[in-house]
Amino acid sequence: MPVRTPSGLRDHVVPFVAGDGFGCNLIHVTGQRSPSKGPVLLVHGAGVRANIFRAPVRRTLVDELLDDGWDVWLENWRASIEFTRNQWTLDQAAVHDHPAAVRTVMEQTGARDVRAVIHCQGSTSFMMSAVAGLVPQVTTILSNAVSLHPVVPISAGVKLHLAVPMIARFTPYLDCQWGVHSPTLFAKALTAFVKVTHRECANTVCRYASFLYGVGFPTLWRHENLNDETHDWLTAEFAAVPLTFFDQIHRSVRQGRLIPVEERPELPPRFGVDPPRTEARIAFFAGEKNRCFLPESQSRTFRYFDAHRPGYHAMHLLPGYAHLDVFMGKDAARDVFPIMLDELNRTH
Repeated sequence: MPVRTPSGLRDHVVPFVAGDGFGCNLIHVTGQRSPSKGPVLLVHGAGVRANIFRAPVRRTLVDELLDDGWDVWLENWRASIEFTRNQWTLDQAAVHDHPAAVRTVMEQTGARDVRAVIHCQGSTSFMMSAVAGLVPQVTTILSNAVSLHPVVPISAGVKLHLAVPMIARFTPYLDCQWGVHSPTLFAKALTAFVKVTHRECANTVCRYASFLYGVGFPTLWRHENLNDETHDWLTAEFAAVPLTFFDQIHRSVRQGRLIPVEERPELPPRFGVDPPRTEARIAFFAGEKNRCFLPESQSRTFRYFDAHRPGYHAMHLLPGYAHLDVFMGKDAARDVFPIMLDELNRTH
C-alpha cells in the first residue's frame, strides 16, 4: 500500500532481490501529477539510507524532480541502514544490487531507459556497474563527491592506514549510533574519544560522522549550510558501516583508483584505466569544501571519461558546499538542484 509522507507525497515500497539473493528495495515517490518524463533512480551512500535525499528543508531534490515531471525512485541497496548490517563490499553492490534495481525500475515503469543520481559509495559502486557495462539502460548519470578515483586529504589517508587494521581487532563495524547508545566497552571508549576530539557541535552523531568519514570539523557538511531541523534529523540517519568497506576504500585511496576486492569476472580489473563500457553521459559534481573526498576525486574521473569521449561529459564544482550538504543544504534548491535538473534534461 502507498504510504503518504509528511510533505503530502506518497511512497510505495517495491522490494527486489539482488543477484546474490540479498533483499533490497526501491521507494517509488509520487506526487499530485503523473510523471511526464522517465524514471530517475537516486542512490545513497554508505551507512545511511534512501531517506538521505529527503532532509527537512523547504525543497528537496525529490520535490524538484517531481515538479519537473520526473518519475522518482529511491534505491535502498545493501549498505542501507534499513537492513540488517552486513559485511558488504562495493563489488557486491556493483554486480548484484544496482543492475537489479535498474531492471526492476524498467519492469515497473515500462521505460526504455533510466537516469541516475548517485552519491558517495552509491556513486563508486554504481559507476563500477556502469563502467563494467552492467547497466546499459542508464543513459544519464549525475555523480556526486567521488566515483572512480577516491582522493582524500593526506591526514585522512594516514588515518585510514593506521586506524582500519587497529579497529578491525575489536569490531567488524563502526556505528554512528554509538553516539546515542554505546553497547560495548570498545564503543564506549571510541565515543569518549570522538567527544574529546570533535567539539564542533553538540550532536554526537554529527561528530561521529565527521570522525568516521574524514578529518573535517565537520566533514560531511558545513554547519552553516544546514538548518537546525536537518542537524537534529540526521541523528537518526547515520548508523553502521562494515570494516570491509573501509578496507576497500583504503586500498583504493592508496592506488588512486577503485580496486575490486573480490574476484568477479563481471568487473574489469582496472577501473579508471581501461575504456568504459557505457554510453551514458555523466555529469560530475563536487563540493569545493569537501573534506571527505577532495574535489580532485571527481576531476580525475571526469578527465578519464573526457579522454575517451571529449566534450561529452560535464564537471561542476560547487562553491561553498562540502559532501552531503549538496543534497541536504537549506539553500541547495537555489544553488545546486537547478544545475542537476539542467543536466538531467539535456539531450545527448
